[in-house]
Amino acid sequence: MGILFDSVSHRYRGLKKKDVFTALENINLNINEKNEFIALVGRTGAGKSTLLQHMNGLRLPTEGIVDVFGYKITPKKRKNPKLKDVRRKIGYVFQFPEYQLFEETVLKDIMFGPLNFGYKKEEAEKRALEIMDLLKISDLKDKSPFNLSGGQMRRVAIAGVLAYDPDIILLDEPTRGLDPKGAIETMELFEEIRQKTNKTLIMITHDMDIVYEYATRVIILKDGHITYDGNRLDLFKDDTYKDNYLVKPEVLKLIDYLNEKNNYNICYDDIYNLDDLIKKLEKM
Repeated sequence: MGILFDSVSHRYRGLKKKDVFTALENINLNINEKNEFIALVGRTGAGKSTLLQHMNGLRLPTEGIVDVFGYKITPKKRKNPKLKDVRRKIGYVFQFPEYQLFEETVLKDIMFGPLNFGYKKEEAEKRALEIMDLLKISDLKDKSPFNLSGGQMRRVAIAGVLAYDPDIILLDEPTRGLDPKGAIETMELFEEIRQKTNKTLIMITHDMDIVYEYATRVIILKDGHITYDGNRLDLFKDDTYKDNYLVKPEVLKLIDYLNEKNNYNICYDDIYNLDDLIKKLEKM
């Protein structure tokens, strides 16, 4: 077990004491510690960011318990574990993570996380260099992070999280603000990280093409409730996605068109992007 939500609810107080807003309601959820790529989706305001923030102790539940690798986070702040221990286990890549860069050089910036979590300087530098090699940014080591391109800055920020080796990585809309090429490169990077490290990644996104191509599991939030928790294929085989205000991925729309207009009989199975569809058509 990696993260377990046990009857978790979260409520916000409004400006007036009598105003209470429910962000999460009775969430029960089990997330494996290894090799899941989970897409967390739903309309704006559905509770996605609030749910993600409970996973590393940025927010405390109003009711229930969040168990993170045995660390139990409860509404009672005094009885909670040291949240630094929780955050050592759960890495968080925020929206526009490049805004968090602050050190003189790329190497120092990536070393900051490991140093903050107790690595010795030599170990932190070794770890930073390994991650830079994995992300193909070793040539940026001595450069100022503020003199890089947007894509390079985002890779450096991601490297800063990976460097302290968290067990699970949270991604809050990681492709937001990127051009199409940059978004593809970023998603391919995360998929490579998952395959090489077997870490679980949990990603908030509104892009159903990304969800369908990369997610091994989809969790839908609607008005603070989980309305779907399953695989990507079943989600789009019927009207479940429509009931949750989602749109069908473009590759599936194209398959529907080919089947309807040209009397093809193409199944969705094993087709997750345009390249997969082209290969399928070439064999027909």
